[in-house]
Amino acid sequence: MNHLKDIYGKPEPKKRNNPIQSLIQVILSQNTNDKNRDRAYRKLASKYSSPREIMEAPKNEVAQTISVAGLHNTKADRMQKALKKIQSERGELELDFLRKMELDQARKWLLQLPGVGPKSAAVILNFDFDKKAFPVDTHVHRVTRRIGLIPEETNRDKAHDLLEEIVPPERMYEFHVNLIRHGRKVCKAPTPICSECNLTDICRYRKKQKNKEK
Repeated sequence: MNHLKDIYGKPEPKKRNNPIQSLIQVILSQNTNDKNRDRAYRKLASKYSSPREIMEAPKNEVAQTISVAGLHNTKADRMQKALKKIQSERGELELDFLRKMELDQARKWLLQLPGVGPKSAAVILNFDFDKKAFPVDTHVHRVTRRIGLIPEETNRDKAHDLLEEIVPPERMYEFHVNLIRHGRKVCKAPTPICSECNLTDICRYRKKQKNKEK
């Protein structure tokens, strides 16, 4: 953690959204980059004045609005079904009740929503409610396995559990963001740029490469 902090610093937490807005954003973010997610969200916000309007709009209209994010038909369907489920179960479009729940209970509640998997749930729970949930995206999964923080065979679902056990709650946001930065800049798929990495002294992948070179 400190190695990455030395390189990338301590990121400032993003301004908190309404958790319903965060739910919409995490669904938009699936299988796309941040730029396209943000473009799609801005289009939604300019066309619809509230999550309720998104929920009640024709699905094909919502899909066309978010087309820049890709998989727009699937995402529109998931988004509207998730909003309708919240409305049906809670009587209103809000998630603030999760704040009072224990982590496992809150996670279980979110995972029942269409389009919400372990990573999406962790994003909402950590970023919006300060709960000890560690989001694992493709960069976090790749980097933590390569450097040896978690076993190589660990799948993404299990990675959430392991990283939540070893990362201090107060450093989860920082470490999550810095792992993503490192994965995008240096520890890339399929081949990392080890010559530009300051983690080589602790990295399992690099040690294996050196052994092969002997």
